[in-house]
Amino acid sequence: MEYVGEEALGLIETRGMVPAIEAADVMCKTADVTIVSYENMGSGLVTVMIKGDVAAVRSAVETGAAAAAAIGELTASHVMPRPIRRVGKIVSRHDIDAQ
Repeated sequence: MEYVGEEALGLIETRGMVPAIEAADVMCKTADVTIVSYENMGSGLVTVMIKGDVAAVRSAVETGAAAAAAIGELTASHVMPRPIRRVGKIVSRHDIDAQ
């Protein structure tokens, strides 16, 4: 899913894929958000990025972070209400819909 910087952006970083997948699942079930991409950062760190309206992203990141922390290690979470357009190129690098 390409991100063009018109919606809020939510990020959750975990140590390991299992808590990252748990966070992604909970975030999508909690609020009207869309997974944009994920990134394996190295040293076991995985970042999941979502988009949606500001309130939905805030809610999703809060519940996703709690879910990840409950089964693994949450290293960071953040909500960017309206990032600049160029952030979309960084975020879409590992677009989950890319072939």
